[in-house]
Amino acid sequence: MKLCKAHHCKGKPTAIANRPKKIFLAPILQTSDNLIMFKNTHPTPPQVSPSQGGVCYLNGQFGPLADAKISVLDRGFIFGDAIYEVIPAYHGQFFKFDEHMARLERSLNEVFMIMPMTRLDFKAIFDRLLNENAAFHKLSPDLFSASIYLQISRGVAPRDHAIPNHLAPTVFVMCQPLPAVNLKMRENGVFCITSDDFRWKKAHIKSTSLLGSILAKELGTQKGAAETVMFRDGFLSEASSSNVWVVKNGSVIGTPTGPLVLEGIRYSVLTQLCSQLQIPLIFKPQSKEDVFHADELLLTSASKEILPITRLDDQVIGDARPGPIYHQLYAAYQNLKNS
Repeated sequence: MKLCKAHHCKGKPTAIANRPKKIFLAPILQTSDNLIMFKNTHPTPPQVSPSQGGVCYLNGQFGPLADAKISVLDRGFIFGDAIYEVIPAYHGQFFKFDEHMARLERSLNEVFMIMPMTRLDFKAIFDRLLNENAAFHKLSPDLFSASIYLQISRGVAPRDHAIPNHLAPTVFVMCQPLPAVNLKMRENGVFCITSDDFRWKKAHIKSTSLLGSILAKELGTQKGAAETVMFRDGFLSEASSSNVWVVKNGSVIGTPTGPLVLEGIRYSVLTQLCSQLQIPLIFKPQSKEDVFHADELLLTSASKEILPITRLDDQVIGDARPGPIYHQLYAAYQNLKNS
């Protein structure tokens, strides 16, 4: 074998001298208890932004969010083979906790995974994170508006599309402040654009495989839009990270649930609020023409709650300002949060 003549590797075979240095200081395969995750493989940066601060939960351990580590062979990292939920908390209480857990269970079942712990176990984790992260932000838990992000991946295994058996799932939970929507957006409504819905046909699964939604969101971001409203085969599906509702002649119209849309928790919330306010609620397909001729258009999500669209592409919606149905639903939503 030819020897390297460079001074720093004199006497070493060329193949060895040119071999990349090993930089991994922690095992990359899953340990039996999957508890290597908070081991520091490099120093934590001296300054941590608020979004990286606070405490998280990872595979049975609580620790600093900035120090949490997973294996590079985790299937959630390699394939996006994971399910997630985002649960808002107001005044120290989790909003629609059981509905979020039920959707989590449905999504896990769709991808042949099981709940790794009970709802009560998750609730205890959420409570601790809410309290500790409220303290991190120097707030009382009952004054801390926050979101719980929960992600369950299939676990760690050598890379292979086939689903392995008997993996220990990776369970990650973090708690971060839930910023309020800009007041001007509520007063004036928002601008959105439209796009074909080019995502996969299992949009009802709340999977971390979100590249399609990310690309749809970026289409809007590049044009200064708050959201991208998508249509599949000419009919309204949803927005990149929101559900979309049409208001026409005093009725609220939603896209029927099914595999092509994520059943947002706001489906049940709007059902409750419309019943309370005696506003007719209808679920039926809406064409692009129906959407553009709406009296009002609404977005709903955990972070947006209810938000009016007042311009879509180059067309004004309604009279170009938030309408009466929006104002009724938004006020009722705030009452529900505070109840």
